[in-house]
Amino acid sequence: MKKMFILSIALVLGLVACGAPTTTPTTEAPAQTETSTTEAPTSTEAPTTTKAPVTTTTKAPTTTTTTQPEPQFTLSEENAIRSAESYLEYTAFSRSGLIDQLEYEGFTTAEATLAVDYLNVDWNEQAWKSAESYLEYSAFSRSGLIDQLEYEGFTTEQATYGVDKTGL
Repeated sequence: MKKMFILSIALVLGLVACGAPTTTPTTEAPAQTETSTTEAPTSTEAPTTTKAPVTTTTKAPTTTTTTQPEPQFTLSEENAIRSAESYLEYTAFSRSGLIDQLEYEGFTTAEATLAVDYLNVDWNEQAWKSAESYLEYSAFSRSGLIDQLEYEGFTTEQATYGVDKTGL
């Protein structure tokens, strides 16, 4: 008999865990005395079925970001980059003018070009700074200053931008 009772409980628990409907027995409240003014319920019922709550899962979108590893440079390339940065800190250069300067220092054309291209320089701004510098020390016509900037290696568009920005 004991095994049968345990088996019955296991079956009921298994059904409840699986979400199957189960019924529970009703119990009656004790009888009320005649002096009572309120009526007690005649039975207490538990819900006849048990359902697991419905849940929804919203999966957040996944994004994969990969960072590019920092490029590995030779010591000479690193020095060319540092030298180019140093030049740009105190004076304005065109792209070709900065490459020429680095080559004059002894860097190869490949090292100088790599360094200048690595820096992400705004060449229009460099043309403007160069034009400003010329106007501090000398008088130029608009076309003369554009010609000077082109001679330094700025493109016509860069030179024109730089001169326009000076107000000349």
